[in-house]
Amino acid sequence: MCGITELLIITTRKGDDMKKPNTFILLLSSLCLLSICFNVSAQIETGGKLCSDGKIQNGINSPDAIMITPHNPFNIINYKLDFDLYNNFLTPFPRSFNASEVVTFRVDTALTSIHLDAINSSLVVDSVGMSAVSFSHASNVLNIQLDNTYQPDDTVEIKLYYHHLNVNDQAFYAANGFVFTTNAPEGARRWFPSVDHPSDKATFELIAKMPSSVKFGSNGRLEDSTLVADTIYHHWISRDPIATYLMTLSGRVNYNLDIIHWQNPFSPGDSIPVRFYWNTGENISNLNNIKTKIMPMMTHFSELFGEYPFEKNGFATLNSQFPWAGMEDQTLIHLCPNCWDENLVSHEFAHQWFGDLISPAAWSDVWLNEGFATYCEALWYEYTTGYTRYKQEINAQANLYINTNPGWPIYDPAWSEITPDINTLYNYAITYLKGSCVLHMLRYVVGDSLFFEILNSYGTDPAFKYEIVTTSYFNEKVNSVTGENYDWFFDQWVYGPNHPVYQNEYTITSAGSDFSVELNIKQVQQNAGFFIMPVEIKIEFFDATDTTFTVLNNVNNQVYNFQFVKAPVELTFDPDRNIVLKTANTVLVSVDKNESVPIEFSLEQNYPNPFNPSTTIEFQLPEREFVTLKVYDVMGNEIAEILKGGVEAGTHSAKFNASSLASGIYFYQLTTGRYTDTKKFILLK
Repeated sequence: MCGITELLIITTRKGDDMKKPNTFILLLSSLCLLSICFNVSAQIETGGKLCSDGKIQNGINSPDAIMITPHNPFNIINYKLDFDLYNNFLTPFPRSFNASEVVTFRVDTALTSIHLDAINSSLVVDSVGMSAVSFSHASNVLNIQLDNTYQPDDTVEIKLYYHHLNVNDQAFYAANGFVFTTNAPEGARRWFPSVDHPSDKATFELIAKMPSSVKFGSNGRLEDSTLVADTIYHHWISRDPIATYLMTLSGRVNYNLDIIHWQNPFSPGDSIPVRFYWNTGENISNLNNIKTKIMPMMTHFSELFGEYPFEKNGFATLNSQFPWAGMEDQTLIHLCPNCWDENLVSHEFAHQWFGDLISPAAWSDVWLNEGFATYCEALWYEYTTGYTRYKQEINAQANLYINTNPGWPIYDPAWSEITPDINTLYNYAITYLKGSCVLHMLRYVVGDSLFFEILNSYGTDPAFKYEIVTTSYFNEKVNSVTGENYDWFFDQWVYGPNHPVYQNEYTITSAGSDFSVELNIKQVQQNAGFFIMPVEIKIEFFDATDTTFTVLNNVNNQVYNFQFVKAPVELTFDPDRNIVLKTANTVLVSVDKNESVPIEFSLEQNYPNPFNPSTTIEFQLPEREFVTLKVYDVMGNEIAEILKGGVEAGTHSAKFNASSLASGIYFYQLTTGRYTDTKKFILLK
């Protein structure tokens, strides 16, 4: 039936011991496709790259030998810090400062003491107060004795007086009029006592004293600034809870500061300030580009993931001591000096949803930060330039992953208790690239509509916003939105290592006017299990038409048989490369050319050649065609017409007698409605 569109439903068998997708509905379309029968039997620098490289190359805030378990019997509600940073901005720019801290926490289990993370080589605790009566500080753990036995749901406040030593601890930086902090993954404990783990989010308040010439930023909103003679006190308050690795401060003498406002289209009248702290001498054109792009970026990402979630947005370029390219500190993104790069900005800004609004419950879930932010770089390309540019970015990410894959999974449960080394945690191939490409493949599997519904539902779910999530929560969100069980997808792509290696084979056969393509999909990887995936198959025909359809590959050495009423000439496995994390080789192993019905046009070399005075010319037609077979001299003049008229499909031969021609080189040409070929022959008398 010509011009028919068929709807094919392939349903997989559900085994008791294997999670498989339920049903794939596949749309098959072709111009003249009679039937398809399935006989199945068992047989550029990116922002993420800049981010990863900086963290790995500098080895900042590597995990300490002794770690505090995140499963504490209390929950921090708020940190209030009061810093005297005045001298840090003045020569000789010491790294030492005095501070006090009020820690507010809620009790989960009856307790008489608490412990906080505090690095001994950086921090010295001088005294305690409020509900704290005594303390000990050893092996990077600050143990605090309370004045009472507190019961569940009690809210307690303790006060700590401490000072930071004049040491370079790669968390608190002071040099040449610049002061800033960097925390990821566990650097907060180097400049204030804390529960330094992403699972314990809290609000953050900071009062800092400094010279009046300093412009200064931190998380949240600027509550007030008080000027007293040559001294200014900046007071910052975060309305929303923050993971400690995202708490920050940065300031500089004579910083440049520009403030623009995003008019929130989702809440008319709501204007959110965007603060740009920048250094004199930076590329103003690049800076202005980001100022222009950040508004549509805020709007577009809000459309995709839910309304921008914080009371401000901000960017600050730092100095050459800043060890990374960018850091997604909540509401104040830090960049390397003069790094107003659109890729980097789209990556770090996407973190305001993925990492900041929704934070990882443990470092085993870090791909929910970095993989998502890397994927958002591609989404920004898609928005600004189109899907082709998006796909180029995803393909480039996949290629780099394939070439640099170290061989471990995205998710490792051991990281929930012991933070891995920086090279592992922030490995670009795994945490960033594979994480991003897995999201692309999820989009391919569930379809665009459901995929973006998943992202929006994930970003707006009240159970996730301003909270922590695990990978299993995201898995459950995918299942909930789609109404299907996609545990199998996470099992193989997130919890398992590596990727499939395909070595496929296919054959083309014909019988009369019927044609068959048999495909064997075979995975041969030795370092991973089998990968279930829907696979697109493209068939091209002799008449320059093609058809693409989808099959479910759910067992290894799976054989499919496709039947057609016209001659296929080539099969392409995954033609649009939507299974981006793979290597694949698909080869044609045999073609059965039925003598009566060839699968393609061909014009053979005459025999004998040279000839005198006659020769035989053979040609093949896959269908009945109107044919001309003519002879020409070297000047292109027509010498003879051997054949003209309708010819049935099959293999044919024609005799040519050149007794009236002189010796020399001649040409013969076969022409049909869709095919022309010319060959040379020699008459030698």
